[in-house]
Amino acid sequence: MKNIPSEIKKLALSRELKPTIRIGKSGLTDNLVSEIVTQLSSKKLVKIKINRGLFDKNDLQNLWLHLSNSTNSTVVSVRGNVGVLWKH
Repeated sequence: MKNIPSEIKKLALSRELKPTIRIGKSGLTDNLVSEIVTQLSSKKLVKIKINRGLFDKNDLQNLWLHLSNSTNSTVVSVRGNVGVLWKH
């Protein structure tokens, strides 16, 4: 993980930050990725929630990595099926 400022980590872990992207049964689509890019350009942090049972634990790790690479962002935190991406 890159150097993430403590205020970004704190914000990412706070209850105030609500998920604005949901990955449902249609999975990861190009539209979803472009929506994440759009949100990251207007705000620094985007919280993403993945429906339970969609991916297994190993796939989830790859998914977060893929999302951060394809949106040119950093994964700040992942807890279960919820993750936060940060555009710096």
